[in-house]
Amino acid sequence: MAKTRANRRTLDSYTVKSINKTVRAGDCVLMRPLESSKPSYVARVEKIESDSRGSNVRVRVRWYYRPEESIGGRRQFHGSKELFLSDHYDKQSADTIEGKCTVHTFKSYTKLDAVGNEDFFCRFEYNSSTGAFNPDRVAVYCKCEMPYNPDDLMVQCEGCSDWFHPTCIDMTPEEAKRLDHFFCQNCSSEDQKKLQNSHATSRLSDTKNLT
Repeated sequence: MAKTRANRRTLDSYTVKSINKTVRAGDCVLMRPLESSKPSYVARVEKIESDSRGSNVRVRVRWYYRPEESIGGRRQFHGSKELFLSDHYDKQSADTIEGKCTVHTFKSYTKLDAVGNEDFFCRFEYNSSTGAFNPDRVAVYCKCEMPYNPDDLMVQCEGCSDWFHPTCIDMTPEEAKRLDHFFCQNCSSEDQKKLQNSHATSRLSDTKNLT
């Protein structure tokens, strides 16, 4: 006679003993990779289940992909802590959780005073089978027309409010940091040429396809 599948029950939370952290649905977690040389996987916990005895606890997760794990690979504008929320779901042993982390929105990440090891950000959802992104268009800046990478220093024009990489306007990062005001070439006038660069809040500009 075939064995019947043991009844499983949903848990509100589970404490991972190896790290002494309590995990709940909706939390973002770091999970043990298959190869120890690789960075931890990042996932969002969707559901926590155990068998009828309260053991054999498993978590249903939705994986985040790193840019290098996507079909298009890592691009110049991808931040070092950037992740894509994928459509890839899985079930894993809860004991493979190595820690908890925070996946910020892009806007809140750019406002962090300091970025910790457990801080990440996500601005795209990712279809793991087609390689498509949602949204499929993104704001671009500078003469190079590249999306914003929060790891890169940029300076903002006080005239048009566009942002520019120092190297794209023949300026070193050190020079850019010393400037108080900045007007780009298109916005410059004889009076404004005496002023150079200020950092202000960003704005959305033109959009560009990701594919």
